[in-house]
Amino acid sequence: MNSRIATMARYTLLEALRTRFAVLVLIAVAVLLMASFFVETIAVTEGTRFQTAFYAAGMRLAAVFVAGLYVLVSIAREFNDKGFDILLALDLPRAHYVLGKLAGFLALAVLIAAVASLPLLWLAPAGAVAQWAMSLALELAIVVALALFCMLTFSQVVPAASFLLAFYLLARSITAIRLMGAHPLAGGDSLSHQVISSMVETVAIVLPAFDTWTQTAWLVNEAAAWPTLLQIGWQSVVYVLLLTGAAMFDLYRKNF
Repeated sequence: MNSRIATMARYTLLEALRTRFAVLVLIAVAVLLMASFFVETIAVTEGTRFQTAFYAAGMRLAAVFVAGLYVLVSIAREFNDKGFDILLALDLPRAHYVLGKLAGFLALAVLIAAVASLPLLWLAPAGAVAQWAMSLALELAIVVALALFCMLTFSQVVPAASFLLAFYLLARSITAIRLMGAHPLAGGDSLSHQVISSMVETVAIVLPAFDTWTQTAWLVNEAAAWPTLLQIGWQSVVYVLLLTGAAMFDLYRKNF
């Protein structure tokens, strides 16, 4: 069992190398790094802080974009090339397929976070950079697991990408939405407001608060407390396990 999963993970990594995914990541790092130097030159004061904040914020979004999109395109390619049908015809349980692909994508997420954090070593303390990189890797782990689930569920890139984008944007903004709902300018006692607030609080329970993850403030102000990283870690593990189970359930119920 372990050898099959490891083989699937290895071929997933090889596919990323052969499709020049690494080149895309390096281009994103280079472009954002050059843009950050431009930001430093036009900053009146504290140029290094502006440079660090610009690169970290931009690289976080770029990493999420390329990681999520790559998972969607990779699974879609297998569907279109009938490679997935061939795998199902072999003596390979569907659970092993999901675990193998997920293991490969998680390894890619760690590599992306490591590469993205390298330029920050010249701009911020090493401890803060390590925390930022670990948090980014955990965030990307949820993104790739969700992308895998969406692609296996919807089987089309457009609806899967739309769901992934909506999930990420909502997870990044759910705290702000809760604050606006808790302090309305008017109509706070109305029934509609109470219903909407209850719906928002319910959604907030099942969503990760990505606005508290991978914070740029850790690099330019004060490093995060390590218990914060532990909390982010166990949340990431829970979400990845839930998404993996959902992907397996949906894959087993389908007839190809």
